[in-house]
Amino acid sequence: MGVMEKAEDLTSSGAREYLTFRLDQEEYGIDILKVQEIRGYEPPTRVANAPDFIKGVVNLRGTIVPIVDMRLKFGCSKAEYNAFTVVIVLNLRSRIVGIVVDSVSDVMELPPDSLKVAPDIDSVIDSEAVIGLGSLGDRMLILLDIERLMTAPDMGLVSVSE
Repeated sequence: MGVMEKAEDLTSSGAREYLTFRLDQEEYGIDILKVQEIRGYEPPTRVANAPDFIKGVVNLRGTIVPIVDMRLKFGCSKAEYNAFTVVIVLNLRSRIVGIVVDSVSDVMELPPDSLKVAPDIDSVIDSEAVIGLGSLGDRMLILLDIERLMTAPDMGLVSVSE
């Protein structure tokens, strides 16, 4: 997806609501419609040979849910588990996935004029998964296409046939 398509995606609809969360010093936003629930962190059951950022799985009301520590995935300097650490449970197409973040901030409504296309820079995050940047007052959010990020082949969470 090129810069022009991303710009169209950002401005094509009205205001959207984003759940904001922190990873290290950065604040991120994801589409609130992808969020199923927010839970306190509980140590998951480890899965053999999984990448280090996949902490394991939990049983969520009969559904086995993989838990991805976004701090490890994004190469944050530290990943402490404390009272603020939460798991955001996402409903992505046919898959339920939990992501571990430092803390959840709030739900923000961002009007189209507060959204900017992210510059093309090399980073730990796949540039295709960054929708853009949102600003409200002195806050700057990195807006993620969380579905694209979680279904990327390097995550190993979705089989090719899905």
